[in-house]
Amino acid sequence: MNLTGKNFLKLLDFSGEEIEYLVDYAAMLKEQKKTGIEHKLCKGKNIALIFEKTSTRTRCAFEVAAYDLGMNVTYLDPSASQIGNKESIADTARVLGRMYDGIEYRGFEQERVEILAESAGVPVWNGLTNESHPTQILADFLTIKEHFGTLTGKKLVFMGDSRYNMGNSLMVGCAKMGMHFVACAPKKYFPSNELVDKCKEIAKQTGAVLEFIEDPMTATKNADVIYTDVWVSMGEPESVWEERIKDLTPYQVNDKLMENAGEKCVFMHCLPAFHDLNTVIGRKIHEKYGITSMEVTDSVFESKASIVFKEAENRMHTIKAVMAATL
Repeated sequence: MNLTGKNFLKLLDFSGEEIEYLVDYAAMLKEQKKTGIEHKLCKGKNIALIFEKTSTRTRCAFEVAAYDLGMNVTYLDPSASQIGNKESIADTARVLGRMYDGIEYRGFEQERVEILAESAGVPVWNGLTNESHPTQILADFLTIKEHFGTLTGKKLVFMGDSRYNMGNSLMVGCAKMGMHFVACAPKKYFPSNELVDKCKEIAKQTGAVLEFIEDPMTATKNADVIYTDVWVSMGEPESVWEERIKDLTPYQVNDKLMENAGEKCVFMHCLPAFHDLNTVIGRKIHEKYGITSMEVTDSVFESKASIVFKEAENRMHTIKAVMAATL
């Protein structure tokens, strides 16, 4: 399968076969890394990483993956680039595209990475936008496939706010791969009708099942994967915490929910997770609202069912596959 020169902006741009190819390619590259087989497939190439939103996993995954492939990396943090400030996104893209072989962007509106891709002339990869997080979904799918042996028909329940990048991208990915996707939250936190309609059309072709359920016990029955994310995303004001805690506490992933799903169910989270008081934000929320965990309890996060750190590692392997395939 030839993906050379293709951008990786959102999963809607890729077929189920292409997504499966990238997951399987990542599995092969992971095996090579684990067994010490060198794979400098992009030796001598140079890439730029634009981070308007900072990140631990995404930056480390892109940098280590690039070094393993033999590439050189320039990291541009929020203060190191004039993109959209003194220089338009399109002009920045045209400059960087003449210096680099590929560009990663992590930031805000999807429109920004789309403009970057239109003007760069080299592959552009989406490290996260408000609307989409495609590299995370590839890592999730590699993790699920490693655990269960297949993606087809597996039931994934996303607990919490599914209006933004993680809920959107998981729904699209599950639709493409013939999976059973459930969004579980109050109705106002469901994905947009427009995206739901697109995914339903895809599901008609793949056999995927899409459900939107408000009751947690109904939603999680016989789930293969229970997935959640932070209740307030980076860039949102602190003022939304009170509303989210009130609305989403009934959707916290806890022992009762995992038991309801059954023994085969695993827990996944894109991280970071607020499962204890060992973070500044976690302690602030505890002082103000009296809770010791948010979207997931510590008992679930640290349980045998939790595969979050394998999932985090797989960010690097799947990002490596995307860069190698498109370069």
